[in-house]
Amino acid sequence: MGKVSRALLLQAIKAIVLVGGLCQSSVAHADYPEQVIDVKTRPDVTQRFLYIEPPSPKAVVVLYAGGNGGLRIDTSGHLGSGNNNFLVRTRQQFASSGFAVAVIDAPSDRQNPPYLNGFRQSAEHATDSAAVIAWIREHTQASVWLIATSRGTQSVAAVAIRLAGSGGPDGIVLTSTILTDDRSTAVPAMDLTSLRIPVLVVHHQQDGCMHCPASALPGFMDKLVNSPRKMLIMETGGQDKGDACEALAHHGFNGIEAKVVQDIAGWISPH
Repeated sequence: MGKVSRALLLQAIKAIVLVGGLCQSSVAHADYPEQVIDVKTRPDVTQRFLYIEPPSPKAVVVLYAGGNGGLRIDTSGHLGSGNNNFLVRTRQQFASSGFAVAVIDAPSDRQNPPYLNGFRQSAEHATDSAAVIAWIREHTQASVWLIATSRGTQSVAAVAIRLAGSGGPDGIVLTSTILTDDRSTAVPAMDLTSLRIPVLVVHHQQDGCMHCPASALPGFMDKLVNSPRKMLIMETGGQDKGDACEALAHHGFNGIEAKVVQDIAGWISPH
């Protein structure tokens, strides 16, 4: 083969690789429409969430942000805060992975400080979550999973425990779990024996948040004695910026978002 022919062949191969890469990129970053949904829950209270539904979703993931949980979603879908939160900023990545997505705000009676602080483990919070789950089950036949990060893990663990009898999720995913806490009940101190659903725990090996020491994870996992399927995934890499308990530190999986979403998606829907 002559030099010219070899050069043309190499150009053709590069073009094919480039086109394939562009196609993958466009699918991975496709933005699906986001609806604002308000469901009635307790008397005179509504629960708002953003809802994203790709074609034929293989499951529904309900995302609970960390911090104070007050996203302040307005009627147009704009978020007043929380955009940097790991789960909030990856919501479209979950949709691109084939999941319908619900991003939970604080309910209508908690739209001012302290928002969900002091409320995450309440019966009222569980009632609000049950209303969201019920709405989802009315609109899709797919399984429903609650996914939380940081302070949101206190919401999801408490909600799943309270709804263990009926109206609860099919499984839960806890990322950057609150393992120690001097202000409220940490997740390992909850009644985890009542959880009889799959539980995935995802944690960064270098999470520097004082409430999330990796050394406490083995004892935490040992308490999930009645979960029919459980797993701990330890993540590494990424970037560590700012406050160790905030979204752009290892605590928020900064720089490895796609890998973490892929790990979660693969565990929820392994086939």
